Amino acid sequence: MFSQLVDAPINRDEKYLGFPYYLKINYTCKGKSSEALVRKGHLTGLKPVVLVTFQSPVNFHHWKIEQLQIQMEAAPFPNKGGCATEEVCAMSWYTPMPVKNGSVLMRVDVSSNGLGPFVPKQRFQVNINGFLQRQQGDTPQFTVGNELFHLIPRYFVNVPSRPLWYTVDQSPVLILGGIPEEKSILLTDTSFKDFFLVENQLVYYFTGTYITLHESNRGSGSWVRVLAKECIKKLCPVHFHSNGSEYIMALTTGKNEGYVHFGTITDGRVSFELLPRKQSVCQGIQVVNCSITWAIYMEDHHRLLLLVEIEDPAAGKRFQVVSYDLVSDYLAILYTIPEFIPDARGLEFLMILGTESYTNFPMVPKGMSYNPYNHMLFIWGNFLLQSYDNENFIYLLDFPKELSIKYLVNSFRGEMAIVTETEEIWYLLEGSHRVYKLFPSEGWEVYVSLQRMHQSSLHAPNETMVTLFYEDSKLYQLVYLINDQQGRLVKRLVPVEQLLMYQQLGNRYILERQGGHLTLSFSNLCPFTVMRLRDLPNPQIYTRQERYRARPPRVLEASGFHTRNSLAVYQGLVYYLLWLHSKYYKPYADPVHDPTWRWWKNKKQDHHYYFYLASNWQSAGNVHIDMASYEKIYDLKAEHELPERIFLDKGASYRFSIFLSVRGHSFKSEAQSGFSFYLRSRLDLGLVLAHPHCIEAVVWQELLINRNSVLFWVTLSDKKACFDQGISGHHLMKTSMLIKVVGSAGHCFQNTYQGPRMQGNLMVPMFIGCPPGKRLAFDITYTLQYNRQQNKHYFDCVHVDREMPCFLFRDIFYPFFLIQDLVTGDSGSFQGSYVLKVVGGGPTLDTIKEYSEEDIYRYNSPLDKTDSLIWTTRNATTTEDPAFNILSHQSLGIEWLCLENSPCHDTIPHSIFAPEFFFKVLVSNRGVDKSTYCDYQLTFLLHIHGLPLSATRALFILVVSASIFLGLVVLYLIFCLLLPVMMKACNILRWKINNLIASESYYSSTSSSMIFSSASRTRSRIGSRISSRIISKMAEEKTAKPE
Repeated sequence: MFSQLVDAPINRDEKYLGFPYYLKINYTCKGKSSEALVRKGHLTGLKPVVLVTFQSPVNFHHWKIEQLQIQMEAAPFPNKGGCATEEVCAMSWYTPMPVKNGSVLMRVDVSSNGLGPFVPKQRFQVNINGFLQRQQGDTPQFTVGNELFHLIPRYFVNVPSRPLWYTVDQSPVLILGGIPEEKSILLTDTSFKDFFLVENQLVYYFTGTYITLHESNRGSGSWVRVLAKECIKKLCPVHFHSNGSEYIMALTTGKNEGYVHFGTITDGRVSFELLPRKQSVCQGIQVVNCSITWAIYMEDHHRLLLLVEIEDPAAGKRFQVVSYDLVSDYLAILYTIPEFIPDARGLEFLMILGTESYTNFPMVPKGMSYNPYNHMLFIWGNFLLQSYDNENFIYLLDFPKELSIKYLVNSFRGEMAIVTETEEIWYLLEGSHRVYKLFPSEGWEVYVSLQRMHQSSLHAPNETMVTLFYEDSKLYQLVYLINDQQGRLVKRLVPVEQLLMYQQLGNRYILERQGGHLTLSFSNLCPFTVMRLRDLPNPQIYTRQERYRARPPRVLEASGFHTRNSLAVYQGLVYYLLWLHSKYYKPYADPVHDPTWRWWKNKKQDHHYYFYLASNWQSAGNVHIDMASYEKIYDLKAEHELPERIFLDKGASYRFSIFLSVRGHSFKSEAQSGFSFYLRSRLDLGLVLAHPHCIEAVVWQELLINRNSVLFWVTLSDKKACFDQGISGHHLMKTSMLIKVVGSAGHCFQNTYQGPRMQGNLMVPMFIGCPPGKRLAFDITYTLQYNRQQNKHYFDCVHVDREMPCFLFRDIFYPFFLIQDLVTGDSGSFQGSYVLKVVGGGPTLDTIKEYSEEDIYRYNSPLDKTDSLIWTTRNATTTEDPAFNILSHQSLGIEWLCLENSPCHDTIPHSIFAPEFFFKVLVSNRGVDKSTYCDYQLTFLLHIHGLPLSATRALFILVVSASIFLGLVVLYLIFCLLLPVMMKACNILRWKINNLIASESYYSSTSSSMIFSSASRTRSRIGSRISSRIISKMAEEKTAKPE
């Protein structure tokens, strides 16, 4: 198709590929025709906008860590079946559905372009896995189990709920175990839109890996059993990945009681290690009998927290929290859980210090929950203990001691849901001490009654909760409903905000008599009426979200409908745009810092011509490609809410303001010294930092008296204390910020078109370290310019390579580098210090080899005494050891040496031109640049020509060259002197040859018949006379020549 676009701004020599999928978009309203709605939207200008967010890969050793999005505009396309006129065709919108190597989970957001009817934003997930393969006849078949079409009621009816297994924000597959009387688990990769059943419940892992574009293997479709000889009593999940892997823990009983099988999952392969390594936990804490009840892996600290039950015949049963360090193999007791529940005496919470009184209710711990963002640890059972430092605990009184917690569900965004053994649902806002009962409750009854009035299909009189989980910071239930003796699994939203509002209204009303009738009034406990976030900075520099924009090509049709060919062009353009993104991460920086620059650099000057063709409907293929429709976006604006996450480099800060309109009288005056008064707001704003020794928060208050409002300015800054240096996006430190308006928890709500939203509590995860999307690049453009200026000349190689220019050996080399931000588009000179090392090289590209650590030291260290240095510099600054030179953008340049024992010494030339050498150069700022957390590492090839020869080889080449020259001169002289003699000899030889030929001709004549004999004799006599005359005449001429 692209070969037909002869007058389009594309390079037709390029190979434009495409993705195998399209995304089809429709929209419906209850009671209305979908076709009519879509057609109306198209005619009124509606164009759906699709934003695809690629999940960052887990294995950063194999894939680059990046936050990537592509925004596409959907193209209208008529459905199959034809129509009477183009204006009333049934149609849908289509966009390419891109996939990306290393990312198996894509989040798709579909929204309106703001024209036509209002369509609320929708979000769903798309993933790629190896669970479904086509068999003969193109029939799909599951490779890990069987798809469920008819759910057996006994699997779900009156069956206790159980927690859902998944890796937070990463796993495309949700796992639900505990199918009663079956060795099965339930899997879904569509967030419970469909399911498949796997008939295994021992410890197995699937050998099939998620299919990515570069992979050739599709997995064997089989299961491999691990820990076959172990008796596994419990599996403990690890919710977050780290160090390029995911993890799982298995608790055993029997011979390995007191040990943990720690499983590491990398690229679909599982390996287990028995921990602790030297001795069991029981031996480490010096007890005879103990059992591990629960385990938590704290990935940031490489530490396990173990809930250990100790059986002591004398002291009875007790529980302890034990810490195990995976690096040092050190075991320590962190906390001993009280034997009985404390007597809080009407308080909301109680700090356990050991001096409080206790009730007769025993504490029965069942598990633990840990949030790595706010460093908050919960121990739960028939109680709820909360700790910010894993050592000091707070007892939350709101949770009744008569109940027992079955499992916790954490959103890791400041909210938590609790499920009890009696299937009650409780709710907790992290940072507060109030625990709210959601189900059963008065608010739940009101909500369900309203849903039944609206004839909602998501509720039924007979229902069983299967599991409870968070998705996109919203709480969902998976319930099994029975209607008309038909059962089905339904995923439905748990409206936490509405339930809390209904409960608040039910408990906070007052009946007052005014005149002759009663009036109903409600007391609002929210301390403010309006809360807005203002002065938010552009988000990309903090969220590190890269975004591309792609619009469909313009079709030159009156109806505006696309064809299969135009959709294929759209598919190829989107693919090529993402391909340019993937290839942009190269060591030599382009003159323009943008991945799309190379695509259009030779076509931009002709954009008026292409527009002229399209305006006159003369574009080939009836398709016009607008170069401005395929670009990278660097200036996204904030959407009046805090970003989903914040990345902070060394010393970076994030600043914004919070506007609050206060309810009632908001200010009070306080007397100060003398006769002055201090005006103070009744509203207070609190900030909770998970790591206050790493992050600093400054809050400044501005009173807006005339508006009865308060403006709080909040500044968060990194304190340059908690991170060393790391590669971009690797090993980031997790922390968080919690902002809360005092007195607002559970009381303040904002009405939106999507329903009520809780206000007053804002929790944002933060990452300290080198943000993703920052890199070091070789500034070849300025390097060439500066070297030409300093050396007064520049000589490139004989065979010019525009992508890798050459540098002359005898010239001083001045390298320059750029710090490029792939997210914001910033590109500036690297002003920090760095260490340059030659780590490999060879005379040709095919012979480049890596050097060993010993060789790297000899070739680059100024301390080398073996005459092996490749280069040197006049800079006096070295590293601390001082093994290597420290360079900067103000350095005096590099002088090439190639001493006797270096690999570039005495390079053999392969032609008549001077020798060349390719150096593999490593540039790193680790340990020498204190201005950033980023460990910039750049490896690139440097082409040096004009290398000198060694004295021996130069003398040898001189002798050989001189010998060859002298030989040629001698041959020339000999040739000149012998030429006349040779000419004379040649003439004589030619004469003799001619004479011999003539003689042979004479003697070869014979008489074959008598009739010709006489004639032959006569002719031979005549011929002999003539020849004798000729010979005599020639003899006379020869004798006359010397005279």
